[in-house]
Amino acid sequence: QVQLVESGGGLVQAGGSLRLSCAASGRINSISTMRWYRQAPGKQRDLVALIISGGITNYADSVKGRFTISRDNAKNTVDLQMNSLKPEDTAVYYCNANIKSGSYYSDYWGQGTQVTVSS
Repeated sequence: QVQLVESGGGLVQAGGSLRLSCAASGRINSISTMRWYRQAPGKQRDLVALIISGGITNYADSVKGRFTISRDNAKNTVDLQMNSLKPEDTAVYYCNANIKSGSYYSDYWGQGTQVTVSS
């Protein structure tokens, strides 16, 4: 069994910062791409940032220059540093990873962590 567990959400004022963390555990042979998504109430789940195993990153236009994704391949973790937060960043944030457990890669999701940015 593979699990992704997020932590670090909370309430912050506009302009503030939060750091989200996600740890993968269980039977893990390797992890390729790791991602952060977010879903605001009544909206679809959108990709925020991704990082491949070699460290290349990509960001949604709405967070470029404010958010930074990073990973620790030895610890099977991925973080999202969020700076200059805006009320429109309010959402449930989900960790996602392509993990090889056994012979094949599969997609795994965390349970989500709430981020609320007050104006």
